[in-house]
Amino acid sequence: MQLSAYSDYSVRVLMQTALRHPERVTVDEVAGTYGISRHHLVKVVHDLGRSGYLVTRRGIGGGFTLARPCEEIRLGDIVRLGEESETVIDCKDKDNRVCRIFPACRLKGVLDEAARAFFVVLDGYTLADLVKQPAKMRAVLGI
Repeated sequence: MQLSAYSDYSVRVLMQTALRHPERVTVDEVAGTYGISRHHLVKVVHDLGRSGYLVTRRGIGGGFTLARPCEEIRLGDIVRLGEESETVIDCKDKDNRVCRIFPACRLKGVLDEAARAFFVVLDGYTLADLVKQPAKMRAVLGI
């Protein structure tokens, strides 16, 4: 399973914001730190703000900060926000026809079980767990 770029960027934005807390962070700073397109990050930051993870401020002196403590931001929730579905496969082709072996196949059930386990593990971690070595992370990121 591979995370979407959106989920990846969401986690990166939150990590950098946590490392800079309580200072405000800007989209340009995150884009520069990670070498990510500013255009992509604008949507991510907007959605994280709308979802209650960031407090955003537009204009001169603008930027964003965490809307809640790191310990309350579960990694599983952030990844769910960025993924279209928790389902790995849907057993349909591009024309929306059900796979021929679907009635007898167990693959979908196995993959669904694996996806549930994946999110159970992610739900066991918070943003605070990801930034436990703030000084080292700041040094590596140059912030």
